[in-house]
Amino acid sequence: MVSPALRQNEEDPSGDQGRAEKQILSSEDIGRILDRIAHQILEKTKGAPDTMLLGIPTRGVALAGRLADRIRRFADLDVPAGTLDITLYRDDLRRHALRALGPTELPPGGVDDQRVILVDDVLYSGRTVRAALNAVHDLGRPASVQLAILVDRGHRELPIRADYVGKNIPTARDESVSVRLTEYDGVDAVILTGGRER
Repeated sequence: MVSPALRQNEEDPSGDQGRAEKQILSSEDIGRILDRIAHQILEKTKGAPDTMLLGIPTRGVALAGRLADRIRRFADLDVPAGTLDITLYRDDLRRHALRALGPTELPPGGVDDQRVILVDDVLYSGRTVRAALNAVHDLGRPASVQLAILVDRGHRELPIRADYVGKNIPTARDESVSVRLTEYDGVDAVILTGGRER
């Protein structure tokens, strides 16, 4: 069981000891956001034909599964969900200790000619998404790639924008946004951790 201690999004792994926490999204908020994104996917893709959801570990995997469940419930439609490990595509491997490789689990048929919707918890610099794009294109030739994000906190370093955004949360660079999900942390919440006192 993973401890419900504060979790950092994948692009912002700084420590949080001694910093004030503020809950900015509750479990109910996250549920409403995922409902809305599922409806937007159905609308924007005109019923989601030839569409798959690929979650970026860690929390993107659970979010992709939840979106697939909602689409099934709302439209009686099975949109397959999988997992896309991006570890070897990250551009910070020389700076940080190598993370354990995770599985890439694609729905049957692979990504060729599919609309691939990447799903992640927090969009920050854009480097994680860049790594995911490289990983997808090594797996095949999708018809298109879209991006669904629970929280966009700004501070982009690459020209990347999400197609589906749960909530835009302006932040300072010395703040961090942590997504907690029941599957990993025992609770659903999004926490803003303030900058250290100077």
